Amino acid sequence: MLLYVTLGTNDLYYAGHFYDAVLSPLGYRRQRSSEEEIGYSADGDTRCRFWVVTPFNRRRATSGNGAMVALAAETRAAVDAFHAAAIAAGAVDEGGPGLRSYHAHFYAAYVRDLDGNKLSAVCESPD
Repeated sequence: MLLYVTLGTNDLYYAGHFYDAVLSPLGYRRQRSSEEEIGYSADGDTRCRFWVVTPFNRRRATSGNGAMVALAAETRAAVDAFHAAAIAAGAVDEGGPGLRSYHAHFYAAYVRDLDGNKLSAVCESPD
């Protein structure tokens, strides 16, 4: 259903270092880069699915209350690694790795990036 997701940043340089570290445990890497945006995807994907951008209107990027991007993780270990990498890169902890009540195998971790955007990594298979 989704073609791609964008998150705004006020400092693309630092956001790039953050996301390079945080998305790597999930199997995503930087595929595109310019002065206005950075695109990530899994190797072999036909397009970048996750973009970090400076706002098109040149105003300050802000996070949305209630907005979150959930990223698929193949294993619970990948969720753990995502969370550890995010915290090490300066993220704010919004909920450490663990099972959640959504269903029996919903294992997730939650963080806020350097601009306050909320992210989650989720593994839905038993590990």
